[in-house]
Amino acid sequence: MLKEYKYIIVGAGLSGLVTAYKLKQKGEEDFIILESRSRIGGRILTKDHIDFGATWLQTYHTELLGLLEELKIKVFDQYSKGKSVLVYSSMSPVHYFEMDASQPASKRVVGGTRKLIDTLYKSVEDKVVLATEVLGIQNQGTYIMIKTTDKSYVGAKVVSTLPPLLASELNFEPSLPDSVQTAMEQTHTWMSNAIKVGIHFETPFWKKKGFSGTVIGQASPVVELYDHTNFEENTYVLKGFVNESLRELTSDARRERILNFLEKYLGEEVQNYLSYEEKDWSLDTYTSGKSLNSYYLSPQYGNPIFQELYYDSKLVFSGTETSETYGGYLEGAVRSGVNAFKLISNESD
Repeated sequence: MLKEYKYIIVGAGLSGLVTAYKLKQKGEEDFIILESRSRIGGRILTKDHIDFGATWLQTYHTELLGLLEELKIKVFDQYSKGKSVLVYSSMSPVHYFEMDASQPASKRVVGGTRKLIDTLYKSVEDKVVLATEVLGIQNQGTYIMIKTTDKSYVGAKVVSTLPPLLASELNFEPSLPDSVQTAMEQTHTWMSNAIKVGIHFETPFWKKKGFSGTVIGQASPVVELYDHTNFEENTYVLKGFVNESLRELTSDARRERILNFLEKYLGEEVQNYLSYEEKDWSLDTYTSGKSLNSYYLSPQYGNPIFQELYYDSKLVFSGTETSETYGGYLEGAVRSGVNAFKLISNESD
């Protein structure tokens, strides 16, 4: 006979871990978290001091900042002093500019965004089951059955933190309303089409030359690049987003194009890198899904349909794309996790 849990959370990314953390704070122990990957964190991935997934937060991301303070995790300002580079096109002269020092700087998490994930995980480590891919969600009347690749789980209430587009590929029995299915299919998955690059150097040569490390060029091999030196200032990195048009190149050809481009604007020191690493999120099955869905406009997140409860108030959708505000940001993930906790535990403000 299957063990019945009071709560089942699908996904051990930021949203799911926040919901679990809130349940634990309330003294709740009867829950489990099912994660398809062999690691926690979802689209938060810090490797070799490089945040290949979610990275920045802003001063107005109050829920996230409050959580970080509660967990005693510090933040620091994104480095932006010196000349920044704007490349309109290969045919136009380079444009240099400096950031407005009067404007609040973006912030980063000391230790990388993985620090937030690891800290939340410590309180619920015994509740997480890794490498468990959810295939279907069935409403069985008084409970919900979750079918995975190797077994089934039964829960009184379920929180799905899967990106809506990935959730749309699950087998729901009975079927969800057509409006919900359509909304899921039409919601772009944040990060799914991104290629990130991180380049380690022995010294922050760009700072010594008066550069901020910021390079912007929408038609360039790297569309955005930023200083990614750590808080301790002993690991020197430039990190950014690769132009998707380079996806079809071999990794060697892509690296050559990117380094040659950066050399032109930051100097020959770029070629003296210690390591060069990439993360193409379109190749991540549990992010991009069955097909690549590039999106060049600002995606619309927070569809009100995701604020409703389904399967007789037993099923809740969560995740940054479902957040009514700041969808596609760390803040949106935190807010959706808190909202899911309130919905399943009947908590109110």
